[in-house]
Amino acid sequence: MKAILIILDSVGIGDAPDASDYGDAGASTLAHTAEAVGGLHLPTLSSLGLGNIPAIAGSAPIAGVDPVEQPLASYGAMREVSEGKDTITGHWELAGLEMSPGFTVFSADPPSFPNALIEEFVRRTGREVVGNKASSGTVILDQLGQEHLDSGAWIVYTSADSVFQLAAHLDRVPLDELYAACEIARELCDPYRVGRVIARPFTGAAGAFERTASRKDYCYQPVEPTVLERLTDHGIPVYAVGKIEDIYAHRGITRSNHTGNNPDSQAATARFYESVSEGLIIANFIDFDMLYGHRRDPAGYATALEQSDAFLAEFLPCIAPGDLLIITADHGNDPTFPGTDHTRELVPLLVYQPGVPARDLGLRTGFYDLAQSLAACFDLPPLPRGVSFF
Repeated sequence: MKAILIILDSVGIGDAPDASDYGDAGASTLAHTAEAVGGLHLPTLSSLGLGNIPAIAGSAPIAGVDPVEQPLASYGAMREVSEGKDTITGHWELAGLEMSPGFTVFSADPPSFPNALIEEFVRRTGREVVGNKASSGTVILDQLGQEHLDSGAWIVYTSADSVFQLAAHLDRVPLDELYAACEIARELCDPYRVGRVIARPFTGAAGAFERTASRKDYCYQPVEPTVLERLTDHGIPVYAVGKIEDIYAHRGITRSNHTGNNPDSQAATARFYESVSEGLIIANFIDFDMLYGHRRDPAGYATALEQSDAFLAEFLPCIAPGDLLIITADHGNDPTFPGTDHTRELVPLLVYQPGVPARDLGLRTGFYDLAQSLAACFDLPPLPRGVSFF
């Protein structure tokens, strides 16, 4: 058996019941994106049942994506129970974990990080630090990129997520040195329970700095085995696409293709499906979040959704009877919402099995229902939490 899990990074479907605790009441990534562009054209996702989910989630309808009487996929929504709205927390819960308490989030105002952490980082890397505040990645390059080029000091910044981000221009700092500094930062950040250390290499000149595809994430180690590790421990291979290997700290991964954008991730997903005989293929499609959600670009977000829908139109007929496709997300990132951060939202759930009648899967409490369902599909012992939807 082959199962494909596609995580549409940040494609939320309406504010979660606790969204107000995060300042996100009223966020609704899909509905607001559709409204901003005069409706979405997603015929494949519509046929799977995407338009049937808002009624389950209690969220606004998605303009252009209507409910259908006989969806091809079972459909539902999932509510996150872990504390946080970041990539790691969402992905780990999808894989069976619960983060309570969540990762440490740092002050938006400088200095964001503790002095002891920064002082030891400077001592061990041999470079000073500028920034040390919360910022959008593009904004901080505009503010500090030239100062970094002139001085060689690291640009260090955080966000509303639990992240220690390290930016460096490749003409000033070799990529290997940037990665080595991130490994040092990862070690220093562990006692503070920081979710991710992120390498942010960039190029270009002042006014036109550009981040490269050589980003790399260094994650906190999972606190217990994920469903990925449980699968590989039972001899079932796991194939990772995109930043999945970094998100799960390279644990429970048989083979990986570390793609950096949606089209490459889609092609890699299809190649894995064609070339392997069994196991789980887990893919993160990053562009929604990285390129359009954080940059508050609903038109770009809509275009990425429509491009992914076209990919699914070609991919769906390839899925053999007995195999399984699950489509979901890890959090929201409403491109019409104030600020530049993730939004605390419910996520869609579509479960496609060729020839199997669709069911209403309801509103699930805990992303980890997905992990429990994968465990059931592959005849693993039950996981510590979650209810299988099979």
